[in-house]
Amino acid sequence: MSCVSLAASSGHDPYSDALHRVIAGELREMRDTLEKLAEVLVGDEHFATAYLEQLQSFDYLIQHADECVNLLDRVAGGQDSLTAIGHVRLGAVQERLRAALQAN
Repeated sequence: MSCVSLAASSGHDPYSDALHRVIAGELREMRDTLEKLAEVLVGDEHFATAYLEQLQSFDYLIQHADECVNLLDRVAGGQDSLTAIGHVRLGAVQERLRAALQAN
């Protein structure tokens, strides 16, 4: 799953910027919840030792959500999609986003 920008099929959607900002806020909330849950799990030494690989997935999900938030904020702020995608720091996410735009 990736964080592809929502866009109207023709013309400017007057709700697009607001929707991007609201979705970014929802993703921030999910990221924050994941961070809190990861902190609790890492706090249990036995659990953290036994499930280190799985805990690394939390870190990836937090980073992924953060990149999506930043992307949506950039697009809502008026940056064009291709430039906004160029700032995504997770290479696999950036590739999926570029591929999704090329498919359209």
